[in-house]
Amino acid sequence: MRFMMFYRPADIKAAEAGAPPNPDEMAAMGKLIGEMTAAGVLIATEGLMPTSAGMKIRRSSGKITVIDGPFTEAKELIAGFCMVQVKSKAEVIEWGKRFFDIVREDGESEIRQIFDVGDAPCAGLPLELATPA
Repeated sequence: MRFMMFYRPADIKAAEAGAPPNPDEMAAMGKLIGEMTAAGVLIATEGLMPTSAGMKIRRSSGKITVIDGPFTEAKELIAGFCMVQVKSKAEVIEWGKRFFDIVREDGESEIRQIFDVGDAPCAGLPLELATPA
C-alpha cells in the first residue's frame, strides 16, 4: 500500500517565511528518514518552498490561467510531503505520529492512499484502454 502524507503547519506565516528547522530538529528528522529508508518504506520526502516561489494553474469555463504566488488566501498551506509504501494504514499512521514527535508544532498531516494498478476503476482492462490518451 502506498500513501502520500501532506504536512500542513498551523503557523502559516512561519512556514511562508521559509525558515529552516533548528539543527536539533534537522538531526532528528535525518534520523527518522534514515529509519524509514532502512525499513524500506520511504519512497520520497521533501519540504516545499514558500508559495511566493510557486504558481497555480487554474481552468475555469474552458480558460487556462497561470497565477504566480504568493497565495495570501491559502488557509491550508502544504509545507512538505512524504510518500511511503507500507503494509497497512496503521503503519502509515505510526510513521506520521513519529514525524510530529520531532516537529513538536501544531499542524496536521493529511494521509491519502495512492491508487495502485489493481485499485483503479479501470483495473482489468487492457493497458491501452486503461491508459488515458
